[in-house]
Amino acid sequence: MPKISFIGAGSTVFVKNVLGDCLRTYSLRDSVIALIDIDPERLRDSQVMLENLRRTAGASAKIEAFQAKSAREALDGSDYVVNAIQVGGYEPATVIDFEIPKKYGLRQTIGDTLGIGGIFRGLRTIPVLLDYCRILEEVAPKALLLNYSNPMAMLTGAILKATGIRAVGLCHSVQVCARHLCAELDLPTDNLRWRIAGINHQGWLLEISRNGVDLYPEIKRRAELPEYKRKDAVRFEILKWFGHYLTESSEHSSEYVPWFIKSKAPELIERFHIPLDEYPRRCVRQIEGWKKMREELVSDQPVLHERSEEYASYILEAVETGIPYTFGGNVLNEGLITNLPQGACVEVMCVADRNGVTPTRFGPLPPQCAALNRTNINVQEMVIEAALTRRKEAIYQAALLDPHTAAELTIDETVALCEDLIAAHGRFLPEYH
Repeated sequence: MPKISFIGAGSTVFVKNVLGDCLRTYSLRDSVIALIDIDPERLRDSQVMLENLRRTAGASAKIEAFQAKSAREALDGSDYVVNAIQVGGYEPATVIDFEIPKKYGLRQTIGDTLGIGGIFRGLRTIPVLLDYCRILEEVAPKALLLNYSNPMAMLTGAILKATGIRAVGLCHSVQVCARHLCAELDLPTDNLRWRIAGINHQGWLLEISRNGVDLYPEIKRRAELPEYKRKDAVRFEILKWFGHYLTESSEHSSEYVPWFIKSKAPELIERFHIPLDEYPRRCVRQIEGWKKMREELVSDQPVLHERSEEYASYILEAVETGIPYTFGGNVLNEGLITNLPQGACVEVMCVADRNGVTPTRFGPLPPQCAALNRTNINVQEMVIEAALTRRKEAIYQAALLDPHTAAELTIDETVALCEDLIAAHGRFLPEYH
């Protein structure tokens, strides 16, 4: 019986998807499952929901719940660990990440991957995640950690650089990219073949074909038509100038580059349909949605679930059974993408089997694609440097190198903004010198 531990198990809906999938998987349905969270009420909700789901699925898994202070006991003997923590939550942390930059005229859409919001989300999360990993090094050194939390590249990179834990970062954007693109352009979505590589949230759809026919010429033609352009305006503009489509949404992509959210050119917001402050709105909707959904999920009524497309259960199944499974994963660049920095966190196709997770070598990206990736990698690497060394100067450097922040603020403004955010986050950040 494998042991699966889930850190951040107060995310009840996500627990339902990931662990519900495991309960629907023959090789995993009898696992020992340890749920870990800092919020006792949300933790209890997830345990009740999962017990209901277990009964409905006819599985015999053993489900236990642990508050974060008992993480050592919970993680002891784990074969697999899923991470989904959000340090500081929506309030106060995410609100701070959006509201304080606004005072400097710096606007964001999602703020969880890059930009000033992504930087401080990384600085909050890396120390907590490394504390869990250090426990794992003692009580479950051979565990495979699946990281779902953002900022993906910063967190996964920090784990792999600073600990001996086997880890891979997982994101939805690779697996849905090609199908989504064809659907929004009214192209058939069956029998697609594609190749994607790059970095998380800025992976490149480098090839796409259907029944042996290259789709890119028709994709590029349709992407410039008015009836389609507005659907995905930022990504289609980057496609136009860089030659390839990106894995992550237009609202995300708009804040990874310096060209779209500009206080001196507010007309760009309307032209490219950029939803400023989108992530806080989503958080509010999710909180309200959870209030409505909670009664259904934690009642004694049967909880139904069909296995989803989430990678986790398929990876664990492959490791347990030895039947290979291929997926897009975030790992350290050890000669995988030859024109991106060695040791950076990259997103490539990986194979899971009894050996664990093995990334595949891609080779070089088109030079313009690698160049754009490097502008994001610069920030990711400096955030990891800041978190590992506790040097405040490295925080400033990460923010100064950030494409969107640098396009809007001066050096003095950027440093002052960092100081304001460090003070506002208070207890959620370690002490920097």
